Amino acid sequence: MNKFLLFISALLIAFGIDAQETKLTGTIIGVRPNNDNNVAEKAFDGDLNTFFRGDYYNSDYNRLWVGLDLGKEHVITKIGFAPRQDSDYAKKAVLSVFQGANNPDFSDAMPIAMVKEEYEKGKMHYIPVNVSMGFRYVRFMGASGVKGSVAELEFYGYEGVGDDSQFFQVTNLPTVAFNTPNMSEILSKEDKHPGSTVYVISEDGTRIFADYNCQMKGRGNASWNNPKKPFQIKLDKKRNILPDAPAKAKKWTLINNYGDKTLMRNMVSFEMSRLIGMPYTPYIRFVDVIYNGEYEGCYQLCDQVEVNPGRVNVTEIEIDETTHEPVDPNADISGGYLIEIDGYANNEPAGGWFTGNYASYSIPVTIKSPDDLTKASKPYLYIKAHFEKFLANVLSWQAANNVGMIEKYLDLDSFLKYVLVGELNGNTDTFWSTYMSKEVGSDKFVVGPVWDIDLGFNNDNRTYDINKRFIYDYLCLSDNVSYASNGFRDVVRRIIKENPDSRARLKEIWEDMRYNGNWTYGYFDEKIEEWVDEIYESQYLNFVRWPILSSSVHMNPGSRGSFRGEVNAIKEYLLARFVNLDKIIGIKSPSGIEDVVATPEPGVVKYYNLSGIEVSADDLTPGIYIKVDSTGSEKILVK
Repeated sequence: MNKFLLFISALLIAFGIDAQETKLTGTIIGVRPNNDNNVAEKAFDGDLNTFFRGDYYNSDYNRLWVGLDLGKEHVITKIGFAPRQDSDYAKKAVLSVFQGANNPDFSDAMPIAMVKEEYEKGKMHYIPVNVSMGFRYVRFMGASGVKGSVAELEFYGYEGVGDDSQFFQVTNLPTVAFNTPNMSEILSKEDKHPGSTVYVISEDGTRIFADYNCQMKGRGNASWNNPKKPFQIKLDKKRNILPDAPAKAKKWTLINNYGDKTLMRNMVSFEMSRLIGMPYTPYIRFVDVIYNGEYEGCYQLCDQVEVNPGRVNVTEIEIDETTHEPVDPNADISGGYLIEIDGYANNEPAGGWFTGNYASYSIPVTIKSPDDLTKASKPYLYIKAHFEKFLANVLSWQAANNVGMIEKYLDLDSFLKYVLVGELNGNTDTFWSTYMSKEVGSDKFVVGPVWDIDLGFNNDNRTYDINKRFIYDYLCLSDNVSYASNGFRDVVRRIIKENPDSRARLKEIWEDMRYNGNWTYGYFDEKIEEWVDEIYESQYLNFVRWPILSSSVHMNPGSRGSFRGEVNAIKEYLLARFVNLDKIIGIKSPSGIEDVVATPEPGVVKYYNLSGIEVSADDLTPGIYIKVDSTGSEKILVK
């Protein structure tokens, strides 16, 4: 069916004229029922009082579903749906997904519609389908908790293979939908599922990226322990997964943001990194994720931090998988390297990490690239020795007054910019996980990228409230605030606190960003509101899937009870953070609303004009002011 006929058909249907659409029939298919009374046929018997229910307790994780084999490909135009009538199944059915496929095992299944609201019991409801592709197999995938139960299903459409002009997006965000072979569960970070299928649907459903032979696996450290899981996609070849992604690459990450109830702490921090000019800021997009037919929520699709053009752009050393040495025996093993100062390094294979030793220091380091090394391999021995030269130069007492010693093995500006991003976002993991790269022929480590900010912006109960407790020292230098891989805090101290030249350069960078570089509260206030608008529908569905807005999860210091309340917590943090760091670093705050500082005691209300000057409540003339009390701050308009 060409686009013109699709358009005419849709137009006629819109005016109530059913051009080709018919109620479709076929062979009923599905998982086994939980008993003989709730068989798949009950979903198509026309009786709203009967229902299908899958065998939840013996499903071997396989998602619970029921559907039709239509015999031939059909373009689906609408779906009739009636929720099970007893108990609260109408509510539980919200987020259920409808899929179409052309392989009988549904390995190529893609979403075609979703139940986005609680439908009234005891009647049929009709969901329009705007997908131009034809499918032989269609099915209902019950949402988490509904156990596959459905009272009645109807599929409407017309015979045809259709075309690839229009697909389903859950919201305005790109939709990432992936299927593992046999819908097998991803059980761990090491549990790899080759032969998976992934779709990325974007641009209002008019663009689809597909890979039918990718590998899906888990990822993350602490984040893997959350109910909402993070994932890694490994494509069959290097490709741009979305048009605006700068890198052609195999590996991409799906960041879950379970403990970040704003869903945007990484987004805000990556914007800080981009503005300050870090050598590399990872690509990031908000997306909706569907995993084996189940909606998982709002995620962030990001680069995998790796050596690759458009990512960490250093020369890659190709390693022989048998000898664990460079494929080219004459290769210059001085680079390139990507390493991570990593509190979890000892979880890596023996040849994938080392301890950087100097004096009493033993700092754990993961070798991210090249990989597949042994402890006896030449690249392993080289990068370990070179990192220890870096430690010796930085940690020697002479380095306190000799910035040249520090800069011999360190790109100082990238390090200081990395520090400032970590200070501004208040990420207590800033030096628990720190990436550094080294190019061939260069002795210097370049620091970055910024990564893993879910605990930033006052989202760590171990350090809350950073703005009230720690305003006289850098966050990264306080023993009681930051979490750093063994001994690395002393490296940071030596570079910043004990070296006046480094500290002066840090002040220069900060002052330039504050006056000339958009590092202002007003800029981030505006950007945050843009992102709120962008993810508004997706965040709503996310918190239907994960109803945690009134709970403290992961390291949350508390709960605001709403998405807007969580977003306001970031803003309130930034409002005070800018001014506190201006004082610590030693510059005069630019005029503006970020000059509003300390939160008053309970019961006290203060007002500030947009120049940051406090104004008595009796002197509020018409205009915009910042009202601050013990619960936070807000803009007010006085008429």
